[in-house]
Amino acid sequence: MKVGLYFGSFNPINIGHLVIGNYLAEHSDLDQIWFVVTPHNPFKKKDTLLDNYQRLEMVYLATKEYPKLKPSDIEFNLPQPNYTVNTLAYLQEKHPQHDFCLIMGEDNLKGFHKWKNYQVILEDHDIYVYPRISEGPIETQFDNHKKIHRVDAPIMELSSTYIRSAIKKGINVQPMLPQGVWKYLDDMNFYK
Repeated sequence: MKVGLYFGSFNPINIGHLVIGNYLAEHSDLDQIWFVVTPHNPFKKKDTLLDNYQRLEMVYLATKEYPKLKPSDIEFNLPQPNYTVNTLAYLQEKHPQHDFCLIMGEDNLKGFHKWKNYQVILEDHDIYVYPRISEGPIETQFDNHKKIHRVDAPIMELSSTYIRSAIKKGINVQPMLPQGVWKYLDDMNFYK
C-alpha cells in the first residue's frame, strides 16, 4: 500500500487539512493518508500545543467518516524532539509492506533543504507537494526532481493559528472545523 504521511501539530485540525488530505487520497496514487500528529515540531514552541492525545482525538473525530484518512500517533513514543527522517525509518522498519511518502505544502518545500538528512528522505521517499501562497524561491535542486510531485490541489489558506486566535476572541469559527472537532473544542472549552 502507498501511504501518504501528512505531518502536523493539528492544533486544531481544520477543514483545510481535511480538504488537502482527501484531495490527495482521491486524486493521486496514494492509497491512504495518515495524519501524523507531531508531539513537538522542532520549529515550534511546545507550550502552545494542546495535549498530544487531545489533538489525536480531534484528528480521529475529523477523519472517522473517511476510510482513506487515518489518524496516527506513531511519533508519540519516539524520542523527542523527533525528526521526519527518524519517523520514516521507524515506519519503514515497522511496516515494510508499505511505501511511505511525504505530504507537504509548497512553503515547507522552500525550507526542505534545512531539514535533518533531507537528502536521505529524497533518496528513499516520494514527496507530494500541495500549493501554498508563500514568499521566497524553491531551491533549484528541487525543481523537476523525480521524487517530488506537484499536486494541483485547492489552495487552502486556513490556519490553526487563526482558528485559535479567533476562538479566544469569541469569533464563530464553526464552519472552519469538522463538526465533531467543533463540538469537542466547545465541550472542552479549548483555546478560550
